[in-house]
Amino acid sequence: MSHTTVLKARWILPMTPGSQVLEQHALVIQGERIAAVLPQAEATTAYPDAELVDLGQHVLIPGLINAHTHSAMSLLRGVADDRALMDWLQNHIWPLEKQWVSDDWVYQGSLLSAAEALRGGVTYLNDMYFFPKAMARAAVDAGIRAGVSINVIDFPTGYASGPDDYIAKGLEAYEQFKGEQLLDWTSAPHAPYTVSDETFVKLRQLSEQHGMQMHCHIHETQDEIDGSLKQFGVRPLERLHQLGLLNERMIAVHMVHLNEAEIELIAKQGTHLVHNPSSNLKLASGVAPVKALEAAGVNTVLGTDGAASNNRQDMFTEIRAAALLAKGITGDPLTVSARTALEMATIRAAKAMGREADLGSLEVGKLADVVAVSLDALECRPVYHADAQLVYVAGREHVSDVWVNGRRVLQQRQLTTIDVPALLDRTEGIVAQMKAGR
Repeated sequence: MSHTTVLKARWILPMTPGSQVLEQHALVIQGERIAAVLPQAEATTAYPDAELVDLGQHVLIPGLINAHTHSAMSLLRGVADDRALMDWLQNHIWPLEKQWVSDDWVYQGSLLSAAEALRGGVTYLNDMYFFPKAMARAAVDAGIRAGVSINVIDFPTGYASGPDDYIAKGLEAYEQFKGEQLLDWTSAPHAPYTVSDETFVKLRQLSEQHGMQMHCHIHETQDEIDGSLKQFGVRPLERLHQLGLLNERMIAVHMVHLNEAEIELIAKQGTHLVHNPSSNLKLASGVAPVKALEAAGVNTVLGTDGAASNNRQDMFTEIRAAALLAKGITGDPLTVSARTALEMATIRAAKAMGREADLGSLEVGKLADVVAVSLDALECRPVYHADAQLVYVAGREHVSDVWVNGRRVLQQRQLTTIDVPALLDRTEGIVAQMKAGR
């Protein structure tokens, strides 16, 4: 029989549609799934032999889903700050990647990001980067869930010689890790300004053939739109629509510069949108029009982007920023409530990944990706509304324990799957090499 664990907490936030905060309840994990959510007294009677984890003044929430990141780029955190996107990319990031990115580099950077994610209550990383085998290994070793990408760009890098080579190597990784429970796979064209029509169509077909979501940067800057109008005669979204890419499989990242017709289009097509408030602010790209997106019914979710541009992979920061920015820009304090911001990082994000049947809420039968957040600290007191407290008060430093797939991967702030001193030692060694070689 599967191991049974009973988690008792002051509050449980199930994140099911219309659900309220539950007080003095328990969540029961059997094996990899949630077996029950019930009052604590009933749990004690029903599961007398289970392992008991009494969390006191904690709130249990579904594992947070970071819907867009570049995990390996944690090794480039802070390498080129205070620059515009294309300057940042062309003059700093791409040259460094060309010189340094390798299978081992990606593994170490991805492991570092997985450690940061788990300590911040993130149980799923939707990644976009090269060397997907390395990302897959890092995720499995860390015990974190990941969307691993078949990432494609039209020019050669140290990873691949061109689009067909990227696709072939990505498919090889997919076949090697297919069936690994912690991993999903995405067909991931980098962006409209780096990918041709022919490559977009190939990646759409790949998505359809293997049942993958697609993952692409779109409408990140005004320069991207101006360049598309000059080269193709249409804005990027219209180009992708003509190529058949805008549908419920597409996870469109950034989407800062949108007009009304484009918002209506993506709502009609069921396209998911990843809002990256901190990264877009830091790169001065702008702010996604979240109020209009919400009004249109677009499934808007949250991501951090990579540590080279954010520089934190902190979903608590993104949740709070999403709520505050929407209010400040529109002048409407009712725009993006605390509940909505939390949905963007949980149940909505699970839908974007095509995983809402298994993830994103604390429901019986779903996979046990569970996060315990302590509201015991004086900075978090008093607590009137535990859900709002998570958005406007608590931070990732208040995450105490994390379970992924029923496995406890963070226990009282300590990672159980990663040798942190060894990871940091290896990280510093790589960074020292990079500094010496620049």
